[in-house]
Amino acid sequence: MTLKRALIPGLLTILFLSSCTFQNRNSPSKIDSNKKLQEYLAYGWNTWNNPNLMSFVKLPEGLSLQISFRQTMRYGYPYYLDQAYISSPYQNFPEQVTPLAHAYDGSYTEMLISWKGLTARVQSAIYKDNIFILYTPVTLPEKPPLMLLEAGMIWNKHGLIEKQSDFIQADLGPKTFSVGCTQEDSLVPLPVTTPYMTFNSAKKTGFYTGRKRSLDLISRFVNEKKEQMSEKMDVYGDLSDAYEAMHTLLAWNIIYDPFNKRVITPVSRVWNEAWGGWVLFDWDTYFTAAMYALDNKYHAYSNAIAITNEITDRGFIPNYSASLSNSKSYDRSQPPVGSLICKMIYDKYQEKWFLNEVYDNLLTWNRWWEKARDNQGFLSWGSDPDQRVQGDNSKKAAQFESGLDNSPLFDSAVYNEKTHKLELASVGLMSMYIADCKSLAGIADVLGKADDQEELLARAEKYSLKLNELWDENSGIYRDKNLVTGKFSSRLAPTNFYPLLSGVPTEEQAERMVSEHLLNPEEFNSEYMIPSVSINDPAYKDNSYWRGRIWGPMNFIVYLGLRNYDLPEARKILAEKSYNLIMKGWNKDRHVYENYNSVTGEGADVRNSDGFYSWGGLLALIPLMEAGYWDTNGQ
Repeated sequence: MTLKRALIPGLLTILFLSSCTFQNRNSPSKIDSNKKLQEYLAYGWNTWNNPNLMSFVKLPEGLSLQISFRQTMRYGYPYYLDQAYISSPYQNFPEQVTPLAHAYDGSYTEMLISWKGLTARVQSAIYKDNIFILYTPVTLPEKPPLMLLEAGMIWNKHGLIEKQSDFIQADLGPKTFSVGCTQEDSLVPLPVTTPYMTFNSAKKTGFYTGRKRSLDLISRFVNEKKEQMSEKMDVYGDLSDAYEAMHTLLAWNIIYDPFNKRVITPVSRVWNEAWGGWVLFDWDTYFTAAMYALDNKYHAYSNAIAITNEITDRGFIPNYSASLSNSKSYDRSQPPVGSLICKMIYDKYQEKWFLNEVYDNLLTWNRWWEKARDNQGFLSWGSDPDQRVQGDNSKKAAQFESGLDNSPLFDSAVYNEKTHKLELASVGLMSMYIADCKSLAGIADVLGKADDQEELLARAEKYSLKLNELWDENSGIYRDKNLVTGKFSSRLAPTNFYPLLSGVPTEEQAERMVSEHLLNPEEFNSEYMIPSVSINDPAYKDNSYWRGRIWGPMNFIVYLGLRNYDLPEARKILAEKSYNLIMKGWNKDRHVYENYNSVTGEGADVRNSDGFYSWGGLLALIPLMEAGYWDTNGQ
């Protein structure tokens, strides 16, 4: 087959370029199903390919344009950089990526990539079906590496790609793309399995699809897109930096899941690759949906639906679901926040089709908790035997169900091998479950399911009465109870404030919890808050995962609880300190961490703190909500 250069209509003048809109496409006229939603989202150029942030992929066709580098002199292994991740220092990746900007729809992206003495700025901008990529070297080693632009089809998508004299042509069936460069191809023969071009990495370079473009034209267009991106951030006023951190974090973690043909935002690309391509965690993904809901309902819907659809054949949303071998935690679930988040999203955007997509599975999951985790009328975390899961049916697995893996709350808890539950009445679980019942009852009301609503409200009342049995009048707070000894736990964590989320405490009880504990500098109120165990607890000094570090989801749940009561000062303090915490890392290295040191505010001081973890953005959502931005609808 003879291929000819594709004469795709391009941009004729800078004046015409400047008239284009920020979004890659206009919003759809009507989306009323997940199928239509995915057709809308899985479209256009974006960094869809999980293993490589330097791979720009066109959907639905699957054409990938990838920038890579090959050393010209030996500076130590590896000699070839063909993947790039945002990582933390402990992950010891050869490259370092600094995420500068990323529109959700890929209409503009910007990052710094550093590797073996080379630092370069890589920007991309979209106009209709065409992409422009601008490469700008910042610092160079003595012997700059060779730069490659590789073109290929990924995920076994169909297409014919061929290198021509000075361009690459991709015939994708109904569409044909011509890929060119403002720099002359140096024609270096390399053992690369796809059509490619080679260039001098010391020169500023523009790559493009469509008709021939000049470096000046590409630079102007890319800079205009950058200005438009900055204007989007400015809408959030004094909190524009917080919004930028959350938005950029989410956008760089957007991927295409070819296993299920959907667009999702998992916790991080590093975690995805470790799990075989993608992994969704239960409450992590619902919280991701909540962050999107601030201004983008489509990604909020997509993530909430994705994790809800991972429900197991036993009737619960799993702790995790991953790509390879359809792996799921068939023995355990994770905190029941799904109905709460879905109701928040619906209240904001008022689209019933979304509720219809998630309702049945959320109801099944809600019923499962009562059947599987009721323990002497309370609720306890557990892990049930299942041959499909290795290492299940254990105390450790039950702790994993809580989401608080190594929390000192469970140090003295007994795991009952007959009931498969911890012998611990959990304040946190019961509070989240009551909120789940109430939120789902609200959804049932919207959908006209009166019998379900009555059932859910009855369950909320049943466990509200049991939760009140965990109120410790002497100390003015709800406490976990050891169901073997019948005694209250002496340990305190942010979960002890979760009853505020359920609405069960009286106003007087709420005020005591806040004044005597949350704002007590000997327990939770330090420069950064909220530590995952009280400051005066011996485990606080461990500074290891859920033993003393600060986590975005804990802050967020407590903040939502505070909104149920007249506690403006506590809300203000938590919002300000959450903002200060996320901005400390963002201003330092443009990273948002999985968890933070509660003393120093650092996020990269320990190995088990991922460097770019989605739910860290909740620390930005809190001050944005407190400032009233949640109450304005965005798209």
